[in-house]
Amino acid sequence: MKLTVRRKPLSSDVHSLSYWARLRKNVVKNKGLYIMLIPVVAYYLLFHYQPMYGLQIAFKDFSFSKGILGSPWAGFKHFESFFTSHYFWRLLRNTLSISVSNLLWGFPAPIILAIVINEIRSARFKKTVQTLTYLPHFVSVVVVCSMVKTFLSLNGPVNTIIQSFGGDPINFFAHGEYFTTIFVVSDIWQHLGWGTIIYLSALTAIDPQLYEAAKLDGAGKLRQITSVTLPSIMPTVVIMFILRIGKVLSLGAEKIMLLYNETIYEYADVISTFVYRKGLEDANYSYAAAVGLFNAVINFILLYSVNRLSKRVSDNSLW
Repeated sequence: MKLTVRRKPLSSDVHSLSYWARLRKNVVKNKGLYIMLIPVVAYYLLFHYQPMYGLQIAFKDFSFSKGILGSPWAGFKHFESFFTSHYFWRLLRNTLSISVSNLLWGFPAPIILAIVINEIRSARFKKTVQTLTYLPHFVSVVVVCSMVKTFLSLNGPVNTIIQSFGGDPINFFAHGEYFTTIFVVSDIWQHLGWGTIIYLSALTAIDPQLYEAAKLDGAGKLRQITSVTLPSIMPTVVIMFILRIGKVLSLGAEKIMLLYNETIYEYADVISTFVYRKGLEDANYSYAAAVGLFNAVINFILLYSVNRLSKRVSDNSLW
């Protein structure tokens, strides 16, 4: 009689089989959702991950005739050239100045507006406020910059008001010290309403019984906001803050290029606009790629550091 000895499945094999079985069952059950997910995955693969292949030109002397693979390696030459150039500190200072100012003033603004809208009792008035604050987000950045230039021109409404009080007209776009304020204020106006959406969603999830308990304890409206509202939405605020920190050096080049001019480069030129000029105008692709890679690495380090600090301090984090 021949005995057959069967190998007992390892726990890892059972776990693996059960995982793939569960995944297959989930895909079959929710195939509609997975089909909807395909364009999103394709977008990130094509426009975010596939271009990473070209990052190697930051370490090469790229030439169109030789291609990416045929171009000779240059090591860290382009990084060294950027770090030792007179542009480096100017670009870093301007980028941080505009980004930090935008963070200090622009980040709390949607939170405050969301709390104010949440406290409005008239549904009709609340919808009106929401609509009016949402609309600028859908206006093209080209149109926004044209409006800003028109309002701040020598014959614009702002200078008209200044002159009506006896002041002299100001050429705002010839003095770089005004640029950060112009950029931050226009950015807040354009994105303020849109930024309140996620906070309003968080506010609707707060248990009304918490407010009732606070009222029974004699808490006024301000105390309810500080003791109930803000602590309840703090996890959402922390997550949004971490995401904002991850883009602190990634100022959009489009808006800045539409607002600045050569006379205020000393105050308005940032890393993203410098990459555009070096890459597309001067055709120095390797140098521009090196600067862009430096920018991305610093953003990642900031994102990782703030996320880790937040997890250690408050238990709220992205991962």
